[in-house]
Amino acid sequence: MRTILIFLRKSAWFWIPLWASSASAQTSVLDRYIETAFSQNIVLQQKNISLEKAGYALQIAKGLYYPTVAFQAGYQTADGGRDIELPIGDMLNNVYSTLNQLTQSNKFPQVNNEHINFLPYNFYDAKIRTTVPIFNSDISYKKRLNEQQVIISAYEIDIYKRELVKNIKTAYFNYLAALNAIEIYKASLELAEEGKRVNEKLLENGKGLHAYVIRAEGEIEQMKSQITNAEQMAFNAKNWFNFLLNKPQDSFIDTGYNVETDVAGITSLLVADKNSSAREELKALKQMVSVNETVLQMNKAVYYPKLNGFVDLGSQAQNWKFNSQSRYYMLGLQMDVPIYSGNRNRNKIRQSSLDVKNAELNLEQTSQQFDLNVSTARNNLRSAYHTFHSSEKQLEAAETYQRLIDRGYREGVNTYIETVDARSQLIRAKLAVTINRNKLLSAAAMLEREAATYTITRK
Repeated sequence: MRTILIFLRKSAWFWIPLWASSASAQTSVLDRYIETAFSQNIVLQQKNISLEKAGYALQIAKGLYYPTVAFQAGYQTADGGRDIELPIGDMLNNVYSTLNQLTQSNKFPQVNNEHINFLPYNFYDAKIRTTVPIFNSDISYKKRLNEQQVIISAYEIDIYKRELVKNIKTAYFNYLAALNAIEIYKASLELAEEGKRVNEKLLENGKGLHAYVIRAEGEIEQMKSQITNAEQMAFNAKNWFNFLLNKPQDSFIDTGYNVETDVAGITSLLVADKNSSAREELKALKQMVSVNETVLQMNKAVYYPKLNGFVDLGSQAQNWKFNSQSRYYMLGLQMDVPIYSGNRNRNKIRQSSLDVKNAELNLEQTSQQFDLNVSTARNNLRSAYHTFHSSEKQLEAAETYQRLIDRGYREGVNTYIETVDARSQLIRAKLAVTINRNKLLSAAAMLEREAATYTITRK
């Protein structure tokens, strides 16, 4: 009777969930870990940086519409080289002399012939240049491309978040399953130790067999080995879970999660009509089609003229002079019209057309692949659901069998070997329920991932 009481006391956790909690805890424990991963996961932080960079690239593209103001200055000096002679003196001096005689004055002085060098000597040119695009189709297309890249970067974050949710849930369920297995083996260890104690007492009274004691010792060592293996699995699962959250590996994991509530909700997942239309991968691929179409339009617009305007305000003179004669302004327009480029532009247009077609085919193929993945995930979940409930029925049978064998052993009808066999069957049945429950929850997480049903909010 004592053996049965110990067994029932140690196995009660199986029917009263180890992770029992209130409904509010059910919705918060795992979700809280997911939110922690969203804020701390290193890869996700890197993708957020990529999104920020895409946002800045868009701002840069928008800035191309605004005027550009720059200060430009140059200094040049030279000597020698070609020059030109201007015989100003030869042409004017005789005239000036005649004028002086007529006017009886010196109002017209003599001038020298000039030698003007083609190269500048001690010459500077400093100006503030303002340029503004008046018509340039490339700017608008680049802006549109950057806007599409921002959208794609945002989708990439959502894609990784969904994968992260699946990995976190799977790791969490694996950790709980490992803890569950540890409790099963510990309960079985105490039953084996109790069996050894009973057999030793019977042997002392001349009613037992030494072989039963040895068998009990072997069973105890086996349970200890299984406990060690289960503890190692729990340790690895804990490390992986904390790694996903970017937390120290020995961080505490809250196990206040009611797994049975998730199991009860599996039925609704099986009957729901799910497809892959909500997946961000498809939305990103649609954006890639739009990107290639934009590139195609931009390449076609290469034949459009480009018109820019400029205004210069500056000063230029020799020997660093700065006065009303050196100051100047200049404004103008500049137009660029491509005429011939060796068919490069035409080939770019053809190449872009092929890129659009390839992106459309990639979208279609990926959509079909994702629909297949959803169907496969639903079938796997259905199989895991039936396997889990089958293992529950097997557990009920193993418990009944164990109780009958234990009663027969106490009444002298069954042997101790039969009790060990019945206990082993019960352990295997419990482990099967734990393993199949974990497979069921992991399959549900996979279907949730493939159908993109987990609600992800953007901050």
